[in-house]
Amino acid sequence: MSNHAVLALADGTVFHGTAFGARTTSVGEVCFNTSMTGYQEILTDPSYKGQIVTMTYPHIGNYGVNKVDVESWRAHAAGFVIRELSPVVSNWRADGSLHDYLVDAGIPGIQGLDTRALVKRLRVVGAMTGTLSTEGITDEEALSRARAWGGMEGRDYVSDVTHPESFDWDPADKDSAAFAVMHGHGAPPRFPRELRLPLRPADIPIVAYDYGIKYNILRRLRQKGFQVRVVPAHTPAAEALKSKPAGIFLSNGPGDPAALGGMVREVKSLVDSGIPVFGICLGHQILGQALGGRTFKLKFGHRGANQPVKDLESGRVEITSQNHGFAVDAASLPAEVTVNRINLNDQTVEGLRHRTRPVFCVQYHPEASPGPHDSTPLFDEFRELILRRG
Repeated sequence: MSNHAVLALADGTVFHGTAFGARTTSVGEVCFNTSMTGYQEILTDPSYKGQIVTMTYPHIGNYGVNKVDVESWRAHAAGFVIRELSPVVSNWRADGSLHDYLVDAGIPGIQGLDTRALVKRLRVVGAMTGTLSTEGITDEEALSRARAWGGMEGRDYVSDVTHPESFDWDPADKDSAAFAVMHGHGAPPRFPRELRLPLRPADIPIVAYDYGIKYNILRRLRQKGFQVRVVPAHTPAAEALKSKPAGIFLSNGPGDPAALGGMVREVKSLVDSGIPVFGICLGHQILGQALGGRTFKLKFGHRGANQPVKDLESGRVEITSQNHGFAVDAASLPAEVTVNRINLNDQTVEGLRHRTRPVFCVQYHPEASPGPHDSTPLFDEFRELILRRG
């Protein structure tokens, strides 16, 4: 079988390279991520449903993959585009290679193309539909499939990635503890070991809406003392409030927030109930609509671990991890909602706070695995908000 792969963009641009991962053809929105590490977390983030992800860092796969660092129950990205796949896996935590991981997940990959040229194209034209094929289709067929795909706007991918049933996160406290790498005293052992740090009591019950929730969000919430009940995305507000939670968390997720009218209505009911609400990423966009605002599609989105965000209340700048292609329109927000954080690259909305209700949200990822961790205190802020409400 040929090792040739093709990536065709809807504007007629075609790239050729070497195939890795699964032998298949996939169509989706071609976007790029500027992170240097974290490719396994990116692939398993449900927010990437329907997207072919290009990594701008040139050398990917060197530390392999493992069974611990996944962000959900499976890989969700439609395809993976890199400059060079590492031929060697070198990490004491690795359970396998990136190539084998993509084979098992059914996701095609392409390497050996000029990712700088591809990213420059996406920055000029904007994120666009594309076809990634590792099974030998022609350029013409790849272009035809890319142009026939409808794009991200108007798509509800949340229904595809949310858990179908409610569940309690980590009731036995086996999966949530933070860890430190220990080398012992004196001469380090041949293999380091992980020391699990103690967890505080889970003394605040909350409900987390699963729009495509990442596991590290759930870990962070548990580390801050939250007892988390995860509910499906379409759960009515009245049902979520039956267990008398102290707060509501709204998760990240994929697709177009403007296509989620039913979820927006339920969140509006939650806000009207007076319960504290904290949202991130898609949860931020849904909450922004529930508060009276609108969303719009960004030209090429914010995806990476180096996005600068300014807190307008404190003047502090955070370096943040982000993954989104839509944003809240600041001009559409009512007077009782304040924009308290902005992106320093393009001044788009990164945070909202209601002036009189216990409601706030951010567009980025404070749980940030593998990092940065500038924004971790937002989980403490959520806890303090709940405690102040009594």
